[in-house]
Amino acid sequence: MEQPIFTTRAHVFQIDPTTKKNWVPASKQAVTVSYFYDSTRNSYRIISVDGSKVIINSTITPNMTFTKTSQKFGQWADSRANTVFGLGFASEQQLAKFAEKFQEVKEAAKLARDKSQEKMETSSNNSQESGRETPSSTQASSINGTDDEKISHGGPETAALMSENDKLKTTVEQSNTNAKKLETELQTLRDSNARLVDALTESSANVEIWKKQLNTCKEESDTLREKIAELESQCEKANVEKERNSKLTVRVQELETELQDKEQELENLRKQAEIIPQLMAECESITEKLQAAEVKSKDLEDRMEGLQADIEDSQSKQGNMKGELKKFMDVLDGKIDELHEFRQGLSKLGVDN
Repeated sequence: MEQPIFTTRAHVFQIDPTTKKNWVPASKQAVTVSYFYDSTRNSYRIISVDGSKVIINSTITPNMTFTKTSQKFGQWADSRANTVFGLGFASEQQLAKFAEKFQEVKEAAKLARDKSQEKMETSSNNSQESGRETPSSTQASSINGTDDEKISHGGPETAALMSENDKLKTTVEQSNTNAKKLETELQTLRDSNARLVDALTESSANVEIWKKQLNTCKEESDTLREKIAELESQCEKANVEKERNSKLTVRVQELETELQDKEQELENLRKQAEIIPQLMAECESITEKLQAAEVKSKDLEDRMEGLQADIEDSQSKQGNMKGELKKFMDVLDGKIDELHEFRQGLSKLGVDN
């Protein structure tokens, strides 16, 4: 009768039979994993069932080793099943308890094997001693009696010896069979160890590759950080340029306002310039009057002296008006030149901006 002695829950995996490197999940979720003890055979097994499917049926032998490969994962090789089982636990404590129980069961299996070997050695020694005693008893019977007596006295002992020899032969054959099985298991374990060593070597190579990739990623990260710093400095320069452009925009608006003022002033000057033709017309009218006065002077020689003063006064007024007109024209020319220079400066400023 097998009885469970320890039970836990874990995710069950098996090594890929083709690659012998990758893990293949044997259960979709965490299942019950139990240690069973068979009192009739004095053996221990790890059994796990997912629904109606047996996913672990591993007999514990003294040669097995449970290895912790991470904080929550452990594995062991089963040469009889020709596979490697892996268990993923929910916590590190569950893994530690399972590993401790595995070691206890392994020691118990070792003690059971040692006891069976002692029994075999004891039975073998007893059979050898019985074999040594048989000739002496036969000799004694041959000395002490006739042939019939030999047969009558030696018959039961011979039958017992033959029975014992048969038992010894069976035990030796069983021992040879067990030895062959152990050799097969040992060779399987060696193969498993070789595969595990290869997997460990490949894992180490992968770790080196990952380290190189990590260094490459770090270098790329440093390069990206430098580029980010450069972009930040460029952004600062762009902000400075934006501030400068804002100032220039304000200056341009101020200049546009000044230009509007100048244009208004120029418009006023133009309006004042429109009065000049009227003044010129008046001047021409005065000149015509002067000519008419000169024509009439012959007729008005008598009145020449009286009108001479008027003429001189009119001429002086005309001279004053011409002088004022000339000054006004000079001022107008200066304003026009200033406005022309101002427009050229404004055009140049707009091109630079």
